[in-house]
Amino acid sequence: MFARTPRLTLRPLWPEDAEALAMALGEEQVARMLARVPHPYTLLEAERRAVRPRGAEEPRFAIMALDGPAPMLVGGIGLADHGDGAELDYWLTPAAWGRGYATEAGRAVIEMARHALPLDRITAWHFVDNPASGRVLRKLGFRPTGITTMRRSAARPDMAAATEYTLDLAEDDRALPIAA
Repeated sequence: MFARTPRLTLRPLWPEDAEALAMALGEEQVARMLARVPHPYTLLEAERRAVRPRGAEEPRFAIMALDGPAPMLVGGIGLADHGDGAELDYWLTPAAWGRGYATEAGRAVIEMARHALPLDRITAWHFVDNPASGRVLRKLGFRPTGITTMRRSAARPDMAAATEYTLDLAEDDRALPIAA
């Protein structure tokens, strides 16, 4: 599965992405905002991630920025089932922060979910010390659930507070527009 936005291509990770992925997820300020990414993050871990199989209804993408001389890996985004339904997961490299890429990629993934996946709801969360992620989620239409819990990050020594969000995908929003 691929998606294209005005400034981004969303595509599966490829083995040749492993080096750029290791550099990006090797950034401590990135890894500490994610649950399952350790710090330090090795090239071997990136190689494994780049070839990890995924299901047909589990869209996971590399976020490739198109506004330079060549497409460049700037992040990752996807929907995954971590045991309690679809959850939006995303990350960006520090050089891509504040440029609107997470919101742009998030909109594309949510539209895929609305029109192509059997989902009624998507959840998401962010660590409280990452308010920029909360702003992205609100721009995408997610609403805070009022639940803040302690969550583990493989890159942090201790658990940290995280805020939960939800996005209900209304049934009437799933109808694709038809031209007459």
